[in-house]
Amino acid sequence: MPQHTSSPVFGQEGITAAHAAPTAHRGAAGPHAGRRRTPGPDGTASGPSPFPRRIVFLARRDLDNPAAGGSELLVDRLADGLNAEGHQVTLLCGGPASPTLESARAGGAPIRGYRVVSAGGDAGHFLRAKRAFARRVGDCDLLVEVCGGMPYLAPLWHKGPTLCLVNQVHTDLWDMRYPGPVARLGRRLEHWALTGPHRGSLTVAVSDSTAAALRAIGVGPDRIRVVHNGVDAPGPLLPKAAEPLFVAVGRLVEYKRIDLLLRLWERVRPVTGGRLVIVGDGPERERLQAMAGPGVMFTGRVPEAEKHRLLCRAWLLLHPSLVEGWGLVVTEAAARGTPTVGFAVPGLRDSVVNGVTGVLAGGESSFAAAWCALALSPERRRIMGRAAEARADNFRWSSTVRQFREVAAEACRATARSTPGGGTVAPGTHQPAVAPGPRPPCAEPRPVVPPPTADPPAPEVTAHD
Repeated sequence: MPQHTSSPVFGQEGITAAHAAPTAHRGAAGPHAGRRRTPGPDGTASGPSPFPRRIVFLARRDLDNPAAGGSELLVDRLADGLNAEGHQVTLLCGGPASPTLESARAGGAPIRGYRVVSAGGDAGHFLRAKRAFARRVGDCDLLVEVCGGMPYLAPLWHKGPTLCLVNQVHTDLWDMRYPGPVARLGRRLEHWALTGPHRGSLTVAVSDSTAAALRAIGVGPDRIRVVHNGVDAPGPLLPKAAEPLFVAVGRLVEYKRIDLLLRLWERVRPVTGGRLVIVGDGPERERLQAMAGPGVMFTGRVPEAEKHRLLCRAWLLLHPSLVEGWGLVVTEAAARGTPTVGFAVPGLRDSVVNGVTGVLAGGESSFAAAWCALALSPERRRIMGRAAEARADNFRWSSTVRQFREVAAEACRATARSTPGGGTVAPGTHQPAVAPGPRPPCAEPRPVVPPPTADPPAPEVTAHD
């Protein structure tokens, strides 16, 4: 896919032009490996620290919420990684909140090393976020608003540094969830929030596709920083299943298009045989189970150990989603040597290298043809699986956290440097010289890793879609 050099890109160190053979991965601490620097109360450490100490994430859900998905996993990994680096991290979210580390020690179940504060219910917390922040959080050195459709408009009520984190722009998803007038209102509100209140903030996108969607609605390219998602290094890998096993993983919601996958299964099953296992839960589950044919199994939500087993044993990961920010499960499957069949849509164009780590289809018939072709070709699956595993080695959460910290430092520096009249200098604009005084709580970012070369054109499996 085309690359845009206007947005600094982090997170793909050492990827070759073929996107398959990685080089050695650089650790999260870079030249300071093995020496932890904890920011002090004034944003400094026992050596000058460029990073904000107190960081608050403002998001819709906590990872333990039944509706949690890739966005919640990203925030959890960032919060956990920042906490391990010595930052004081708080997650302010809607719905029931997980116990903090202290409450878990007193008998709670899930342990979070960072603080989690509930601002109210799933819908009402958007209106209560400002008050909950003032009463239960107090203040911070950096507020990270996770912009996931409905905005919090944090820059309108928080005067300190603000960073916007975007998994995907929901332009086309509003119409799938809401009737026409409500969808139009939601879409306009989302676009206005990203281009209006956040016009002075840096925006972190999780993929080049998300960065392109942000530019398309008017977000300045100089404000966008791309920080790719990571993946946990898997435990010992298990052998592939002896019989055909195909797996789909995700929330059972409209835009994941599991209903389309079930229809295609009826065309593929007579050719390949085997089983189709659908992992995940959501509001669409009852309807999907009613339309499922032979050989389909719904597992609901599963523990990580079971997900690991299924992704290891699977012949293919099937991902029929309409759009993604990145597609975390694609990288999770790749880390276990499992290639993906999906559609050539935003997000998957970033996480799947077409023809190398999987196949991106242009339509329903090509999806079914690719599914059948790979199922019947063990050697091609093996080659793609090895390439997928090699590429996944370039994406680790430690790298994601390090790159996010660099953008956080840049966001603070942009706010700390003010014009003579007191106004904040917008990111990406010329910044006047600052009078001598205390060092602002930010440092120069490390050199940006250039984006990889463009992907080759997607080969079609069949000409009829």
